[in-house]
Amino acid sequence: MKILNKIIVPLAILPLNKIVAQEKDSIPQKVVDFVTDKFPQTRDLNVEFTQLTSYKFSPELYDADLPENKIKDYQQVKANANVYFIKNRKWMLSTSLNYRFTHLESENEMPLFNNKQNFHYHSEALSVTRFSKLFNKIAIYSATASVDGSEQHFERIRGMLTASLVLKATADTKMTVGLAMIIDPSSQVPAMPIFTYEHRFNNGWVADIILPKKVVMRKDVFKNGRLSLGTEMDGTNFYLYPDGKRYEFRQLEINSGAMYEHKLGNNLIGTLKAGLRATPSSRIFAKEDSFKDYIFDMNAKPSFYFNVGISYNPFGKPRHK
Repeated sequence: MKILNKIIVPLAILPLNKIVAQEKDSIPQKVVDFVTDKFPQTRDLNVEFTQLTSYKFSPELYDADLPENKIKDYQQVKANANVYFIKNRKWMLSTSLNYRFTHLESENEMPLFNNKQNFHYHSEALSVTRFSKLFNKIAIYSATASVDGSEQHFERIRGMLTASLVLKATADTKMTVGLAMIIDPSSQVPAMPIFTYEHRFNNGWVADIILPKKVVMRKDVFKNGRLSLGTEMDGTNFYLYPDGKRYEFRQLEINSGAMYEHKLGNNLIGTLKAGLRATPSSRIFAKEDSFKDYIFDMNAKPSFYFNVGISYNPFGKPRHK
């Protein structure tokens, strides 16, 4: 059975958990501070390692079933940096640099893969954001241009336009709605609605919802810690070059579990994550084609994941609870 098309987009605007009540004549500086801190990654400098338990999968090649296989070892290292060139009440100009190393080892040989292989993926993006007013509410507009590739080639140039409107911004509740337009021939959909909602309950728990990215509940614990429980969508993609041809592997991942963050001092934050990962969509398609024109598909069973990371925020202010 073919898996329904999914999409992962780097959200240009996230829930406004630092917004104060909307002012009549100006855009609050805390809006700028929040988006700077959260756009598009949550840390200025971040490195993390992920280990998955082994899992079985049922592959298809050109819609023909292949024997069941097994991923014996899956490891991934991610590193990203976000640098802000301009950050004021009306404009923000930033760049995002990302690198991902993925190690895969399967029980048996797979089409287009070796049974033990390493993949390098990188992407670089430049984003400009404009803060304005619309219907007497805060409006945030952004445009992003990005390029990605492997250790061998630069591959795709992509673009994205977003617009978001702050519907509510009180001490306890923040809500925004928006739309992301994706400029990429390989994308599954040309546009995606964005909805963010944050609400602080009296017992200290906070609902943090970013659709289609994540749904979590979080709470400050101990003196310098924060615990989050919920589900978050992520993805892995890289390029393959069998027989001199160019293909892209693209996978949707849904991680459900717990995350603990701890402030280590001097703008350092340590992170531990663990839980269950589902991969509803894993496909390979020729670079000149789109995700729906895949040639290889994997129907994978869930696996457990463990993630450890550390981040450093030299460009931002220390965050105090």
